[in-house]
Amino acid sequence: MMNDPARKIQRFKWLLALVLITSASACETPSPLPTPPAKPDAAPPTSAVESTPRLLTRAAWSELPGWPQDNQAEALPALLESCKVLAKQAAWRDVCDAAGTIKSREAARQFFESRFTPYRAASADGAVEGLITGYYEPILRGSRKPSARYPYPLYAVPDDMLTLDLGEVTPELKAAAPRVRVDGKRVVPYPTRAHIDGKDAPLRGTEIAWVDDPVDLFFLHVQGSGRIALDEGGVMRVGFAGHNGHTYRSIGRVLIERRELTIETASMQGIRAWARANPTRLSELLNQNPRYVFFRELAGTAAAPPGSMGVPLTPLRSIAVDARYVPMGAPVHIATTWPNNPKPLQRLMLAQDIGGAIRGAVRADFFWGAGDMAAREAGRMQQALRMWVLLPNGMEPPAATP
Repeated sequence: MMNDPARKIQRFKWLLALVLITSASACETPSPLPTPPAKPDAAPPTSAVESTPRLLTRAAWSELPGWPQDNQAEALPALLESCKVLAKQAAWRDVCDAAGTIKSREAARQFFESRFTPYRAASADGAVEGLITGYYEPILRGSRKPSARYPYPLYAVPDDMLTLDLGEVTPELKAAAPRVRVDGKRVVPYPTRAHIDGKDAPLRGTEIAWVDDPVDLFFLHVQGSGRIALDEGGVMRVGFAGHNGHTYRSIGRVLIERRELTIETASMQGIRAWARANPTRLSELLNQNPRYVFFRELAGTAAAPPGSMGVPLTPLRSIAVDARYVPMGAPVHIATTWPNNPKPLQRLMLAQDIGGAIRGAVRADFFWGAGDMAAREAGRMQQALRMWVLLPNGMEPPAATP
């Protein structure tokens, strides 16, 4: 029947695919990939895998800044967490078995140098310098019940949101996954933040908790996971469950464009200060980011939240990366500086998470942990980065893929 929602959705997939393919073919020459500092969320080239250059180039250990001074043994617990997933792969099995036997700092360095090969990361245009930012696990105040004190909701993934798998139509659109809903006889994009948080409260009934501060809640959306100290007692840990499909837009960048903050002051702390000074304009600012994140309650009592790999993150040793270029779970040596400080920050990290704004081969998000110190450092971190990915000997680095 023509009114069957499944058939309407399938027709929508085909029409959307046709529009996207036609738009792509109209461009004679694709735009080059910008360098991460200029546009850190830039998408990679959309050429076929076999014609895409590798963005990881073999390097020598002597090229890694600060490698001799780092204590690689401090990264072993994070590697062992990665191995809970990686050990299922033949290429990682032997190194994961050996990692559990390391007992000293010197043995740790020898382990990495004998069993891994370093690869320097570069952007598609050859740039080896990218961008590193920071993230943390926020701790909010809230309740499982709404009240005048706790009026701001966290929502679970709504039942009426559908994800269109356009890869069923054409492989070139596999990465495109619009979030939509059925509105009568139409299939329409899922609502933006402004609509979801509007006075009509269209998602009422899907709340999992309520909190006391809209700015804290917004940053929870940005971070993707956190803890809520419950008014009833105890702590609720929440994690990313999905989003509404709209493109993320930085409100810090909005304030810079409006000349209300500078590049130097557009940190998490600067945005909070702006919010305190402009309470009547806060909703309008938050709505400049149309993306909306949905959450789920996480079980367990681990000291740190799980990353996208499903293993707990390690403060100061875990990073989020773009998994199209850096294999999940791999060790990554970074060379940058401490936030607002010229002191070098050069150490071995583990790629255990991903993020919507982490786009590009030389792009990372540094996990600081939980609490006020972590929030302060994460909010200030935005500086130049170089990185080297460590892969087990004999393992080929991935090609850049769409």
